[in-house]
Amino acid sequence: MASRTARTLGTIVAIVGILMIVAGGVTYYMVHTELKAAKITVAKDATMLAGDKVDGPFSAYAQAQIIDKHALDATGGKTYAELDREDPLRQTAMSASFLRASLFTSVVAFGVAAMAMGLGLMLLLIGWALVSLSRRDVVHDRAPDRTV
Repeated sequence: MASRTARTLGTIVAIVGILMIVAGGVTYYMVHTELKAAKITVAKDATMLAGDKVDGPFSAYAQAQIIDKHALDATGGKTYAELDREDPLRQTAMSASFLRASLFTSVVAFGVAAMAMGLGLMLLLIGWALVSLSRRDVVHDRAPDRTV
């Protein structure tokens, strides 16, 4: 009975693992596709990936960083909160903040998708191990008793 429970649990865990791998992969691809469709290019003065198309977590992060630098340069080093309400540069700072938040959201989405795929793989392996062990127990239980 225990081997049957282990086999059932292993199968369920493996199926959940497969679903997580698929869901993570689909999410990663969707975020990649949406970023690519926006046709954003990392600014040429970025410290990393300059000129690269923004379609992945590293290029999105690089573009978010350079947007911050450009916004601070444009506002004399002041953030949105530090600018006077009537300052016309406040709109520039707000737009930069919005763009950065959007790019950082995609970076987080890539990370969560990768984590889901990694956890899914672990669950798949645990499920496979449980099923394998349950089969070994069944074979062991059916072996003839060789004690005299």
